[in-house]
Amino acid sequence: MSTLTIALLQLARPGHGLRANLVTGEAGCRRAKALGADIALFPEMWSNGYASAVPPEPGEQNVYRHPGLWAGADADACPGGEAEAGRGAAAWRGEAITRDSAFVGHFRELAADLDMAIALTYLEQWDGAPRNTASLIDRHGRIALSQAKVHPCAFGLPEAALTPADSFDVCTLDTAAGAVSVGAMICYDREFPESARALMLAGAEIILTPNACELEINRLAQYRARAFENMVGLAMANYAGPGLGHSIAFDGIAYADGGSRDMLVVEAGESPGVYPAVFDLDALRDYRRRETWGNAFRRPSAYATLTSRDVSEPFVRVSREGHRLPR
Repeated sequence: MSTLTIALLQLARPGHGLRANLVTGEAGCRRAKALGADIALFPEMWSNGYASAVPPEPGEQNVYRHPGLWAGADADACPGGEAEAGRGAAAWRGEAITRDSAFVGHFRELAADLDMAIALTYLEQWDGAPRNTASLIDRHGRIALSQAKVHPCAFGLPEAALTPADSFDVCTLDTAAGAVSVGAMICYDREFPESARALMLAGAEIILTPNACELEINRLAQYRARAFENMVGLAMANYAGPGLGHSIAFDGIAYADGGSRDMLVVEAGESPGVYPAVFDLDALRDYRRRETWGNAFRRPSAYATLTSRDVSEPFVRVSREGHRLPR
């Protein structure tokens, strides 16, 4: 049996300090290696902990919770109003780092030292506004894939100010289990069925999902459906803490031995920890060769509306300035 182990690094949300986040992140990776991981997966935007410059309400985590807001209401969502929201976006711009930064370089060296791939997340410096990025570093210390978030949360600052990616890409990752086709989608990306579908069509066998929001029954069920409909393995790492946690993995094999089976590999609670998710690649590949989902019986000629740019009521959103969103 050819197995791949992905360690879900469900760590407490850090602050803005790169050095402290580097130290804590390295400890998490070393723990992952001790547990036999082939890949260590960070939560979303580990370089600054997805932390806003705006202080949270008492008792609230300063992490995106998908409150149902849209960009026209983003300033109202911040305790200090529009000025505070603007400061949050400006603070993020000042925290962006490059792929050749010392922070990313440290984890590249660590991956080679541990002989383990690391899916590192960070706020990436970019032309114009920065990007919310995950770089998959292979076990030799090379960046095999960098995937920015395609669907930044356009309904709220500071993330509404970020630059989105315009495609989902897949790489061939060299692991101890052999070559594996891996892609990534980041947090809100997973809430669009097109994200996982595009990755499956690009050849992904495993999809990594860094996350930074509440994971409740609806999001978890939605994520399970992505594994089922695309016959892919999914692994998601979230921040630890009350209302957060529930890092989870599904193996993508919905039926075996003539009947339905639970695809769940592992689900964490809310406590910090490193949670290994073990995937049987041989079983997954056999399943994909013979079952009916994924790309087996699709009829793309019937799906023209999926690539239409038209947005009709009740889904039209308008900013304060009167612009239709997303811009």
